[in-house]
Amino acid sequence: MKILFVVDGRSPIAINWIRHFAERDDEIYIASTFACLVDLPIHGLEITPVAFSALKKPSQRPGSASSRTLSLRTVMRQWFGPLTVRHASKRLRTFIERVNPDLIHAMRIPYEGMLTSFALSEGPRPAAKAPFVVSVWGNDFTLHAHSSYLMSQYTRRVLKTVDALHADCHRDIRFAKEWGLDSSKPTLVAPGNGGTRTDIFHPNPKPVDEPIIINPRGFRPYVRNDMFFKAIPLILAKHPNSRFICASMAGESQAEQWIRELSIDHAVELLHPMPFPQIANAFRRAQIVVSPSIHDGTPNTLLEGIACGCFPVAGDLESIREWITPNENGLLFDSNNPQSIAEAIVSAIENKELRNKAATLNQEIIGSRAEYKNNMQKVEEFYRNVYR
Repeated sequence: MKILFVVDGRSPIAINWIRHFAERDDEIYIASTFACLVDLPIHGLEITPVAFSALKKPSQRPGSASSRTLSLRTVMRQWFGPLTVRHASKRLRTFIERVNPDLIHAMRIPYEGMLTSFALSEGPRPAAKAPFVVSVWGNDFTLHAHSSYLMSQYTRRVLKTVDALHADCHRDIRFAKEWGLDSSKPTLVAPGNGGTRTDIFHPNPKPVDEPIIINPRGFRPYVRNDMFFKAIPLILAKHPNSRFICASMAGESQAEQWIRELSIDHAVELLHPMPFPQIANAFRRAQIVVSPSIHDGTPNTLLEGIACGCFPVAGDLESIREWITPNENGLLFDSNNPQSIAEAIVSAIENKELRNKAATLNQEIIGSRAEYKNNMQKVEEFYRNVYR
């Protein structure tokens, strides 16, 4: 197939998905909303800035800023980003007409799905008639859709325009229908990055006995890292030998400030962003993986930590309960409450029997629902169903 992906080309989530089709010799084109370099065998790359994405330096990775800056940036884009969509869509429209793809897949509603929706429906000439698929990534509905009038209107527009929808949790299929998706349209539920590569993310042969906790979420406006760091002294009060690994936080001034203010520098290790094999090794060093988010679908890093044998402790969200049953294969907490976070992590540290039981259950869950090759075969079938 000739497939055009409309994505943030810097995103490892998007690239992991696209890699499958690029490596099986489909004819792949990428329209990226951010300047990027793509290390994949593709046939064309077009940069299509939208919602002020051209202002960001090409070297910056997604989410690379202080938590305060990220929150402000998110609000600004939610209110003013939609104003840029119609004009930005003209460039994407030209690229679509040049490529003439068999299928177009926009990976997120804001702003890739919005951009594609306008590109396919406006302009003096009809755009190429290719099936339009959109992915929903976790917080498209819970964080963004209600944030401003235009975000709401454009979210509905996308869902009325698409031919099929992919979401990383069943909850978002329900939300999509509430926001206007025709119930007869094909849908697929699969992890946003296509799944977990179990050849890379696999358990440590020897379970970790030390209380080592890894937070793989980095800085995102919907992850309560402030509450997580405040929970650390509470955990150390009961288990002073606990250690905390924080992925993609090295050099982040906000994390360094929290460490100084809480006097926890002896217990916290901040890691730079790393390729998959290295982050997998970091997971295998840990006993517990924690995800303190307040908006989420299926966090890919949470699945990767589980695949590496970590016991999952996460924010209590409907989407997370699709993967974690409390006191069976993980524990849940209130991400807005450091005491709740601390109590859940302490409970995980002290309950070895539960961790051992969960390890077996979680390997079965990863194998049956999250494994990359199996999921991408389902995606192939999904694409064929949409294309025919």
